[in-house]
Amino acid sequence: MRNHKYLRTPSLAVFLLSTYVALAQSQNPSSPLFPESMNQVHGPVTADYMIREHGSKIALEHVTLFDGRGGLPKHDQTVIIDHGKIVAVGPSRDIMPSKDTKVLDGTGKSLLPGLVGMHEHLFYPTAGGFRGQIGMYSEQGNSGPMLYLAAGITTARTAGAINPYLDLNLKKAIGSGREAGPDLDVTGPYLEGRGALQIPVHELSGPEDARKTVEYWHDEGATSFKAYMHITPEELKQSIESAHKLGAKITGHLCSIGYTEAAEMGIDNLEHGIIIDTEFYSKKQPGVCPNTEASAREMGESLDMQDPRVQHMIHTLVEHHVAITSTLDIFEMSISGEPPLESLETSRDAMAAASWETYMKYRDAQLKKDNPRTEQLLHKEMEFERDFVRQGGLLMAGCDPTGFGGILPGFGDQREMELLVQAGFSAGEAVQIYTSNAAKFMGLQETIGTVAVGMQADLLLLDGDFEHDPSTIRKPELVFKKGIGYDSSLLFAAVRGEAGLR
Repeated sequence: MRNHKYLRTPSLAVFLLSTYVALAQSQNPSSPLFPESMNQVHGPVTADYMIREHGSKIALEHVTLFDGRGGLPKHDQTVIIDHGKIVAVGPSRDIMPSKDTKVLDGTGKSLLPGLVGMHEHLFYPTAGGFRGQIGMYSEQGNSGPMLYLAAGITTARTAGAINPYLDLNLKKAIGSGREAGPDLDVTGPYLEGRGALQIPVHELSGPEDARKTVEYWHDEGATSFKAYMHITPEELKQSIESAHKLGAKITGHLCSIGYTEAAEMGIDNLEHGIIIDTEFYSKKQPGVCPNTEASAREMGESLDMQDPRVQHMIHTLVEHHVAITSTLDIFEMSISGEPPLESLETSRDAMAAASWETYMKYRDAQLKKDNPRTEQLLHKEMEFERDFVRQGGLLMAGCDPTGFGGILPGFGDQREMELLVQAGFSAGEAVQIYTSNAAKFMGLQETIGTVAVGMQADLLLLDGDFEHDPSTIRKPELVFKKGIGYDSSLLFAAVRGEAGLR
């Protein structure tokens, strides 16, 4: 979620809400992601319609395998699924599927564990921009889950909710098989202090309100929590204690409180990275969110990532086992001309016309501003993330589909994966960040996140060579969730023109 108030400041617009993106109605029927056959479907499209592989026993042969552990990929591998579990993994020459196993030829294709998105949302700012404080949001309960699953996200943390009941009910519907989408770790509503800049967000009145809010939404089914920009130190401390008492984890997009202080309080996770960490701003006052534009400007101009203060912060995060969620894609949005417009063609096909028009309006405004500091900040964030990992920090990733447009569920995660590689991580390390690292944080490392015997069969099959071409992440073919193979093209087509609308 982002603060629309600072839309006119290019260095921060990437992580502040202003208007949602949605795609044009003028789609290309010949697009491989939107097959023409889908246009002939009348009536409601059920989750079953998007399933290509229903069989209980499936062998994926001759694939290039990224197992989620961060190492080099293994070539000419076979993975066998039996009733939702992985029962065999190894060189194709050594594995012989049984006669009752359906064999799929994966020659020239890449196989990854199902992706685990750790900063996702099921809402999006409405098209046309905001008026004053009236920040309204369109719930993406229809398009969001299917776009995530189509892109290979098989597990997602919602990382802040505007309509928690929608998220909770979708979790149940997906779990029952009635709807298609990733398994959801539902985060409660934002834990925000006084000074909230969006109408839908509740402002905490103090620590007791924080305790009650956490306890109430945990009882309703929320499995994680998120602190937001203006939360006070006392409210954050109480939120952390209450969440931990209930066995839940808490993350934060913070401004009033620096990363070092939050880590020492016991927070589990911090969102976005150093660019929003205001503790290094020379005019920062304790417990107060400073002018974010001024803070970012000072960081871009003078803060070195090898500064002893930064290194101390990293050491504190690692020492307290605080994870970082990378969202490079949303920071990139403030760079003039980024991401390349040609990379957004499939996003345009998925989005509603009004949302695409809104995005293009603000993209054109960014081109005119062309502030070089925004690119400098992105590179500093990349350097920070590399150093954090080098020192033993747990880095995860998500796309945060908000900003002023262009970032949609799933599509944003694809771009984030590309940017992780641009940041200096190998293809295998980028996969690890998006899979087993997140699974470890969630305590699900024995179930998801790696391709190994006994693991749940959550898998992403890409049509191409991800090892040498990161853009292959944009070519999902099959997404297996608990052994059921969903056709990515049909999932995309089912919500064509709806993203940003519903």
